[in-house]
Amino acid sequence: MNTNKSISAAKYRIPPLNAHTLGLMFISGFFATIAFDFWGQIVSPGIGFANLSPEGLASSLLGTLGLPNGSFAGFLVHFYLVGLIGYPVGWLFIFAPIWSRVIGPPDRFLPSAIYGFGLWVFAIGGVTWFAGLPLFLNFTGITWVALVGHVLYGIVLVLVLRMISRPSAPTAD
Repeated sequence: MNTNKSISAAKYRIPPLNAHTLGLMFISGFFATIAFDFWGQIVSPGIGFANLSPEGLASSLLGTLGLPNGSFAGFLVHFYLVGLIGYPVGWLFIFAPIWSRVIGPPDRFLPSAIYGFGLWVFAIGGVTWFAGLPLFLNFTGITWVALVGHVLYGIVLVLVLRMISRPSAPTAD
């Protein structure tokens, strides 16, 4: 019987809400957000595509909600609340359990890419509209850079979760 609590277990179980799970969320979310921002703010404009400004979208949303919406508030929402908490919660507590019950183990490339695609639909399709911006930002260049960024986020999130959750190798005494 496999007692490993990793996300690669044959039957995914919702993790307990404890310090270990919070650590998994923060670490995997950190690396996934760094990959997203590296792609969208360095690589993409460096090769001639659009430059992502996710803190700008977060600021627009905050303004729509009547909350302080300066660039620091936008950065705080984008990096900390969404990247380190919100999106990892979505994977660990919503998407992975559903995928596991309906299709199979969620620790593969395909579910992580599909999760990233769903994040893109949520952020660029839903949040932009709610924040008073054009739906999918009128399918401009930034829309497609954001698609790649969100899919990359999903893949890196799950990859880091798998790496962290892997059981450690036995050591020689």
